[in-house]
Amino acid sequence: MASVAQRNELLCSICLNIYTDPVTLRCGHNFCRVCIDQVPNVQEESGVYSCPECRAELKGNTTLHNRAEHLLPTQTHQEETTGICCTYCINSSVPAVKSCLHCEASLCDGHLNVHSKSPEHVLTDPSTSLKNRKCSIHKELLKYYCPKDAICICVSCTLAGKHGGHQVEMMDEASEKKKKKLRNVLQKLIPKREETEERVRSLEERRRKAQEKSSGEAERVTALFIDMRRRLDDLEKKVLSEISRQEKEESLSLSALIHQLEIKKDELSRKMRHIEELCNMTDPLTVLQEPDTGDLCDPEEGGGDEDTGGHDKTHDVDVDVITGMIHAGFSDIMKYLKNISPAKQGNKRKRYHWYRSPPSHTKASPVSSTEYGGNCVIVRTGGAGEEVIAVGKVGIYGEGPADILLDVKTAHNNINISDNLKTATWTKITQNRPERFQYYQVMSRKGFTSGRHYWDVEGSGSGLWRVGMCYPSIDRRGGRSFIGDNNKSWCLRRYNSQYSLRHDSKVIRLSDNISTDRVIRICLDYEAGQLSFYELCDPIRHLHTFITTFTEPLHAALYVYNGSLKISGEEQLWKTEKCE
Repeated sequence: MASVAQRNELLCSICLNIYTDPVTLRCGHNFCRVCIDQVPNVQEESGVYSCPECRAELKGNTTLHNRAEHLLPTQTHQEETTGICCTYCINSSVPAVKSCLHCEASLCDGHLNVHSKSPEHVLTDPSTSLKNRKCSIHKELLKYYCPKDAICICVSCTLAGKHGGHQVEMMDEASEKKKKKLRNVLQKLIPKREETEERVRSLEERRRKAQEKSSGEAERVTALFIDMRRRLDDLEKKVLSEISRQEKEESLSLSALIHQLEIKKDELSRKMRHIEELCNMTDPLTVLQEPDTGDLCDPEEGGGDEDTGGHDKTHDVDVDVITGMIHAGFSDIMKYLKNISPAKQGNKRKRYHWYRSPPSHTKASPVSSTEYGGNCVIVRTGGAGEEVIAVGKVGIYGEGPADILLDVKTAHNNINISDNLKTATWTKITQNRPERFQYYQVMSRKGFTSGRHYWDVEGSGSGLWRVGMCYPSIDRRGGRSFIGDNNKSWCLRRYNSQYSLRHDSKVIRLSDNISTDRVIRICLDYEAGQLSFYELCDPIRHLHTFITTFTEPLHAALYVYNGSLKISGEEQLWKTEKCE
């Protein structure tokens, strides 16, 4: 730091500040170039500058310029750092380097050298709040800290003040203790802040994933509804076209019939007029010579067999049938429209009744279930006779029920498989199967890679069970090996009398319960990517249809605990026909 004497040598006598771009006149006087420029009597036209006192011409002073440049950054830095000026430099703003608590004054470098060195003059960093460091009562320096009252006090406060008798500490010691406590608090706050930051990052990640999921679901639903609207528009056009065609055919048929009846009416009117003429004649001979009145009427025309309502309706569109088929898919509706065309059927309509076994009172024959076109009546046979368990419309896929055989090797050690490989029963007897599932599951031997198929399953007992289908690559072990809890399986689950559809851990809960004695039907359309679940009740109830793209063979899969599941439908379906 430059001394006061050195600083005074660098002051301009015009602006009383340190030289800026100093110049020296020939007479030996030094000034700032800017100050000389502002002198009123400067001769600007000639570009010659002269001393305000002796008018001597100016010339640059390199030595003073360099010394001033060296001092200015230090002064500027001190002013920016403290912003506090020396109390005793009243003619100029000289930055202070220390403050005296006893004198309540700030000192520059020059005044600090001549300041008293006695102990009561306590020096600190430059400060503007010097009065705050003295006791407001005794006007003495604060030197002690009273922990009881949590306040800084002076010597007089400890001796004669209200803090007399209190345990006090030196301010430095008390400050270090408080700093130690603050450091401990800081150490505790650091992990909490890190934990909070981690939670913020986790929540932001969850928000991002939620946004991505929502966006993906919105796109999927939008695409689904666009496709549904397109297919509905196509279906509407085809149904309206079929209705229009039927209306035209019926209109032509009725027009022809009306024309025939008009001809017949004219003929009858003519005969009636002739008979009336005969009745009005007075000549008996003329009346008797006419043929008998019975000959005037054609006996084959007197029956009135024409029936305005007897035209063929076998090809009419049944809107109720189309509505019932929507759950099974649009392709079934189009197949129905194709099958009801006049070219496909005769003049009489057939009603089909479906049975698990042929009734004893009628002649029956096994048929393919793809011929289904009307009401479906499913009965269960037993010792007391036949019991109707389902009436209604349902999509029956394939050539009869699929032949499902359970794979014993995949069954859990506590699952017993029947001899016909159709029933899975939970048991306490443990088996030894190396390829088994870790939990109470089993899947079928063969899978489906194409076509349309269906199979039925009946549950017994009040236990927990799942029925559905899965890929052969499903995990055999682990928490996600349950059917329905991964992306390789689909199922209907029963637990505590509650039912739900599950796939890839996504749950669709059913509001209505399913009776324990009901049969569950699983329908598969592999190419269409549809897996449907039905309850064979009265009427048949569609539960849900999964729509996806199958990439592996699909095997039947069962999970059972404290009960049993039986794959039914192994008997052939039978059909009786009744003409109306």
